Amino acid sequence: MDTKEPFIRLGMPEDFKEVMELCELATEENGFVNPNMDKVAQEIWAGLNQNYGVIGLVGKPGEKIEAGILIRVGNMWYSDGFVAEEKAIFVHPDYRSAKGLRAQALCNFSKKFADDLGIPLMIGVLSNQRTKSKIRLYERIFGEQAGAYFLYGAKTGKTNIQ
Repeated sequence: MDTKEPFIRLGMPEDFKEVMELCELATEENGFVNPNMDKVAQEIWAGLNQNYGVIGLVGKPGEKIEAGILIRVGNMWYSDGFVAEEKAIFVHPDYRSAKGLRAQALCNFSKKFADDLGIPLMIGVLSNQRTKSKIRLYERIFGEQAGAYFLYGAKTGKTNIQ
């Protein structure tokens, strides 16, 4: 078995269709309200064009995307200081058997992105599936967690709330 992290490439505008297909899977699995795919498309397009953010991808151009991460740069509600925020990280179900190597590589990509900009990176795990394993992965890569999410009145993977 290959134990080397996969290569992460920058997403480009020509990856839009494949990234949107991955986003549909991600919203089905992790969403807890119905997605607005027009809003998703706006965020994806901005990331693919490196407009206050970036998308990192595992997979060759023009082929099925194995995994991806969307990082957006913005301000906290209480500050003018910039932060990098992981909006989404998702490994396609067909590629999850590699012991977290794709997710780990995407996390390392996000660390480098934030380091290169000299700004903090903010990440949240909002999930009702495999949450503990996701948190363990993040703690190995980023260190001790700094907070938690709570979700009342819904569960991820069930997008039946308007």
